Amino acid sequence: MKQLLIILALFTLIGCKEKTTPVNEVAVVEDRFRENYRPQYHFTPPTMWMNDPNGLIYHNGTYHLFYQHYPEDIVWGPMHWGHATSKDLISWEHKPIALYPDELGLIFSGSAVMDIHNTSGLGTKDNPPMVAIFTYHLMEGEKAGRKDFQTQGIAYSLDEGETWKKYSGNPVISNDGNIKDFRDPKVFWDENTEQWVMTLVAGDHAKFYSSPNLKYWTLMSEFGKNIGAHGGVWECPDLFPLQIAGSDETKWALLISINPGAPNGGSGTQYFIGDFDGTTFTPNQTETKWLDYGTDNYAGVTYNGLADNDRTFIGWMSNWNYARDTPTEVWRSAMTLSRKLTLHKNEENGYYLKNYPVPSIENYNYDKVTHETMNDGMSLSSDNYNEQRLDFIIPGELDTFTLTFSNANNDSLKFGYNAEGQFWLDRTSSGLTDFSTTFAEKTHIAPAILDDNMDVSISIFMDASSIEIFIDGGSTVFTDQIFPTTPFTALTFTSEDATIANLKVSKIKRIWK
Repeated sequence: MKQLLIILALFTLIGCKEKTTPVNEVAVVEDRFRENYRPQYHFTPPTMWMNDPNGLIYHNGTYHLFYQHYPEDIVWGPMHWGHATSKDLISWEHKPIALYPDELGLIFSGSAVMDIHNTSGLGTKDNPPMVAIFTYHLMEGEKAGRKDFQTQGIAYSLDEGETWKKYSGNPVISNDGNIKDFRDPKVFWDENTEQWVMTLVAGDHAKFYSSPNLKYWTLMSEFGKNIGAHGGVWECPDLFPLQIAGSDETKWALLISINPGAPNGGSGTQYFIGDFDGTTFTPNQTETKWLDYGTDNYAGVTYNGLADNDRTFIGWMSNWNYARDTPTEVWRSAMTLSRKLTLHKNEENGYYLKNYPVPSIENYNYDKVTHETMNDGMSLSSDNYNEQRLDFIIPGELDTFTLTFSNANNDSLKFGYNAEGQFWLDRTSSGLTDFSTTFAEKTHIAPAILDDNMDVSISIFMDASSIEIFIDGGSTVFTDQIFPTTPFTALTFTSEDATIANLKVSKIKRIWK
C-alpha cells in the first residue's frame, strides 16, 4: 500500500494528462480513476483530501481551479492550495500544488485576479502578475485560545500560475478586531471606482474593503448582521453584477455560504440580490434565497476574468455533516459541474438566480436515445445510469410524479413533485448511507421556483457518486452525493396525471485519460 501511495504521489506532480506515459503508469491511472465511486466527468483530486474551490480565474484561454487540499490524508488537515487547469471547464489537467503553509499559517480559501495594470508592482507592465488573495490560519494561535489567528495574505505568479511567491509584506490585512472567523477574501477590479474591492466574511456578516494595489486595504462597509440565514458561520462570499435576462437592468448578486443552517441540513449557499455603489451593498429582498436545495453544493464561487460579466460557478460537492466520512479510500470529495449563473425576475419570485451546466458539457454527450413519452408505470433499463444524463419535459400544468432509479441490490433513488407544490429528492435507500447519521436522515425538499411558462424542463446528471438535478433551466436545483452498491440500471415513472415528454438519455464521456 505504501508503494502504491508513493507512485500516486509522484504521478500527482506530473498530472494525469501526460502525452507520453509508460505502460505501467497507464495501468495505475486506469485503476485509480476507475475506483469505486470515483466520478468520471466531475473534477476530483488525484489523491487525498479536497474541499472549497479557490482562486477561480480565466486567463489567456485557460481556466484555473485552485482548491483546498491536504496532500497527506483523506481527511481535513493542514490546508494547501491544489491546482488544476482546463480549456472547457469539464476536462481538467492536474498541476503541482500551488501554495503551501508557512510561518504565518495554513492557506485557507480565497480568490485570484490578474493585476493587468500591475497596480501591485509585483510584476511589470509587459508581464503583469496573477495574484492570489487568501486567508492565513495560524493553528498555534487558535490552539492558544486567541481570536486573531486568521489574517489575509497574497502571493503572486509571473508564469501563468505555474509557480508562486508569497508577498514579503504579508499579512496585508491583520486581525486587529480579534475576530475568530475572519476569512475567504473574494476580490475583483471595480471599473466604476477604479479600485480593487474585497468581500470578506466575519462570523455573522460580510465586510467590504477597497485597495488601490492589493497590498493596502481600507474597510468600506458591512452587511448582513440582521438579514439572511444565520444558523451557522458565514463563509466564502462572492459579489458580482449580472444583467437580468431579457432586460437592460443590472443588479448585483452576493453569494454567502453558511455552515450549518442550509434548508435541508448542514452546509449550503444563500444569495442576495441588490445594488452595490462601490462602497455599500443594499439588498432588494427580505427573504432568504438558496442557490441549491441539495445538501452537497457548498463554498462555491465564480470565475474572475470572464468576458461581459458572465459568471461561471463551481461548488464543493460535499457537506460538513459527513464530508470526512464518505466511503472513498484514496481520494475524498469532488466538485460540482461548472455552471453558468443567470439572473431572472418575475412577479411571483422577484429576482432569482438560475444555475445550469456550462454549454461545453454538450460536447461530452454520446449514444443519445430519445423516448417520446413515459406514462404511469413505464420503465426503462440501462447498463449504467451513473454515467449518463436525462433531459425531459413535464408538459402542461405540474402534477405529482415520482421518478425512481433502482438496481439489482434494491437500492433506490427517487425524485418527484408533491401535492404541496414542492420538488423532492429521496436518497434514504440509495445504497451506502450508514457512514453518517445525517446523510440519509430525511428527504430533501425544494420550492418550485419556475418561469412563467407552462411546460417544465428537467435535466438530470448522474455520475458514479452524485446526482445533479436542474429544473426549469436551473431555477430549482438539487445537488446530492449518492453511493449505490452497484450502478443504477432501471428507471421507473409513476404518476396519476403527469407524463414525461421528449425524454433524451445520453451517455457522458469520461474526462480522465
